[in-house]
Amino acid sequence: MKPMQVRLPDDLKAWIANQAELNSSSQNSEVIRAIRERVEREEAKKI
Repeated sequence: MKPMQVRLPDDLKAWIANQAELNSSSQNSEVIRAIRERVEREEAKKI
């Protein structure tokens, strides 16, 4: 995977950090999870 820089507002960065701690995962994993969930919701709308 190629690294990608993303600028986040402070509130989103804090939310991702909190989710990562709650789920014992990395912040990167939480960003991927959030994007995948959004993709799944958008795909479900097409059905």
